[in-house]
Amino acid sequence: MSLPAKVTQDGMLEKRSGGLLQLWKKKRCVLSDDGLRLRSCKGHAASHAPCVAWSSDSRAKELLFERMVTVDCVEYKRGLVYFTVVMSTGKEIDFRCPQDGTAWNAEIALALVRYKNLQAVQTGRKRLISTAHLSGAEEDDQISQLE
Repeated sequence: MSLPAKVTQDGMLEKRSGGLLQLWKKKRCVLSDDGLRLRSCKGHAASHAPCVAWSSDSRAKELLFERMVTVDCVEYKRGLVYFTVVMSTGKEIDFRCPQDGTAWNAEIALALVRYKNLQAVQTGRKRLISTAHLSGAEEDDQISQLE
């Protein structure tokens, strides 16, 4: 996400840590055209207390759509939505958010589909242009041979 991308969603999610205890940690999430940026909440506890401050952008973790496969395992429990982001490496990252707030799982899934569709269109255009260029070069060769 080095170039400024259009931000489509900004808010709070909880991410399950990969450690032994697998605690839920609050993260500020910024969803853009090219992925999801996560920033830690400073001075937070495992409670549902509001976050006092966010860490700087330099410590942000990026989940780019080019490395993301799918958004999976949507489950609704006790007013929370639990979902998993699956990366191309096979790594699964678990998130949860309030059920009555932003449907982060749907927003991330839709943004991922938009990204993949855009990539497919761009790949198709490149193929079409290269095919047209090659067939144009062949026509030029045929014309020069006739002269």
